[in-house]
Amino acid sequence: MARKARNARRVLVVDDEVDLAELLELTLIKMGLDVETAYCVADAKALLGRTRYDLVLTDMRMPDGEGLELVEFVQAQRLDIPVAVITAYGSMQNAVNALKAGAFDYLAKPVSLEQLRTLVKSALNLEESTSGAVEALSGEDRPLLGNSPAIRQVLELVEKLARSQAPVYVSGESGSGKERAARLIHLSGTRADKPFVAVNCGAIPENLMESEFFGYRKGAFTGAEQDRDGFFQAATGGTLFLDEVADLPLAMQVKLLRVIQERKVRKVGSTVEEPVDVRLICATHQNLAKCVDAGRFRQDLYYRLNVIELKMPPLREMGDDIVLIARHVLARLATQNGQEAPSFADDALTALRRYAFPGNVRELENMLERALALSDGSQITGDDLQLSPHGFDEEATGGADCPLQDYLDRVERGAIQDALEKTGGNRTQAAKLLGVTFRSLRYRMDRLGLAGKDRDD
Repeated sequence: MARKARNARRVLVVDDEVDLAELLELTLIKMGLDVETAYCVADAKALLGRTRYDLVLTDMRMPDGEGLELVEFVQAQRLDIPVAVITAYGSMQNAVNALKAGAFDYLAKPVSLEQLRTLVKSALNLEESTSGAVEALSGEDRPLLGNSPAIRQVLELVEKLARSQAPVYVSGESGSGKERAARLIHLSGTRADKPFVAVNCGAIPENLMESEFFGYRKGAFTGAEQDRDGFFQAATGGTLFLDEVADLPLAMQVKLLRVIQERKVRKVGSTVEEPVDVRLICATHQNLAKCVDAGRFRQDLYYRLNVIELKMPPLREMGDDIVLIARHVLARLATQNGQEAPSFADDALTALRRYAFPGNVRELENMLERALALSDGSQITGDDLQLSPHGFDEEATGGADCPLQDYLDRVERGAIQDALEKTGGNRTQAAKLLGVTFRSLRYRMDRLGLAGKDRDD
């Protein structure tokens, strides 16, 4: 059955429940769309084979199969049509499976018409928003630079992720550009003109987490003098990026899981839940699966967040992109300082290519900021870079033997730097994290030449 509206945009509704199909049709027609309905998987496939649609909205359970089959059919036929699935209440695993298979988004029963309208608007803007979006964001505008196979693989996956509303888990070493990747997904998708809100989960005190994430009502607690929105409300219509999500305490993980499943939040001090339209992207440099095994991260939340994983390559695996990125960063730093960007001497370029960059792009940025201050202003030399001898890649130096003590120092230095980064430079907390005394940590830092932040409380 087809219901015509004046608009040429066409939606296929696939549902064997006549009443629900009728409700969906009427809602979509009121939005100015053409609607056709199929009551089984076979009929839907036949319609997809002969008609061009701008969106497919399908129930998960059908008399002759599952909506997941239509997601897979559209992918296999390369039809380039966003497919959204409708799942029964409490059947989140079905929604996750559909997102993994390539579904654009999902709706849970009973269907919220407000969420339906939001989903449809996003889906119908999809083609215009994401067609070549990653390539269009080039040069200064693109958060991720490079042409190496490692970064090209990332960019290809980013373009696919931009065509979905599925939660994304960005993994990678500290300083490898996880937030930049999340921002590129946001800028390349249908939410590009909406807020991108980045939150460092490890930097929020546990007793403030709920109010910071969900907001609060006036009078909810001492000091709550007026209503305030949280991160979810601030990111409405856009993307919420949760960095270092492994640092969330278990109690907060439970609340986050409920928000993902219900797509609603309740402000502290309120009795009413508010719907939220936010895409979640999470990241951590820790191994989240190992955190689950250790009991520090909920398994059910892990499966909700890790629908699709994007692995960021370390800088040392990006070949000549290291020099490209270094020149870009140096130009930016020079502009900020109101000076012309100096060139790199040959010995500096050689050193950059050989260095292993344990701190990745973040370390490169700090290194170049220091080098810019030390240089004569016209050229950056190898001496200006002040690279640690322990950071050179053994393979890049021709496989030269590495003394055992040098190797152990390099591992120890990396562990200490990692602990200090996690604790915001608090050496007392870093010592606890490493399982050593404060005095032992201070001695090791002095021996390895690590300055450390003057924060011991």
